[in-house]
Amino acid sequence: MKHIVVLAGFLISVALVRAQSSGGLSSSLDSSPLDMSYYPIDYPVLKIQDKMSEPLIARVVYSRPQKRGRKLFGELVTYGQVWRLGANEATEIEFFRDVKVAGKQLKKGRYTLYALVNTDNWTIIFNKETDTWGAFRYDSAKDILRTVVPVEKQSEVTETFSIVFQKATGKGTNLVFCWDDILVKLPISW
Repeated sequence: MKHIVVLAGFLISVALVRAQSSGGLSSSLDSSPLDMSYYPIDYPVLKIQDKMSEPLIARVVYSRPQKRGRKLFGELVTYGQVWRLGANEATEIEFFRDVKVAGKQLKKGRYTLYALVNTDNWTIIFNKETDTWGAFRYDSAKDILRTVVPVEKQSEVTETFSIVFQKATGKGTNLVFCWDDILVKLPISW
């Protein structure tokens, strides 16, 4: 009986390895994985450690495409066309209180984030249509807020598209978008 159990375990292991190498689990892994950013930064960890000094303000959910040697801005991300700010599902942001985005009022709630990318600035768009894939059904009539922010060139290249919150002075943060040699900061205050 012991030999049968060992043999069965071995056969199951071989089957799993074959499944992975022949398009099983590994082929179903997303090359642009989902990620989240919070403000306050590291909010879930601070919460379980009872170290929160500020209430939850915002959460961004997005997918992280890779550069992989491609020319990104002007080719993969077309200048002047609406981009979902990531890959797969359109990027979403949720505010847990009313905020000001680049000085403009925005009500507490969940929004889809898009961008119109140009060489020297991006127009960041907050849209009320949520739970959507890409920008294929983007409807500008559902825009809640638009604001233009400058592009900063970086000396280092960021391989994986990233969205993070960066602490600002006073009651505020910058929502930072970073990919390739481009960095864009969106000021948010409350």
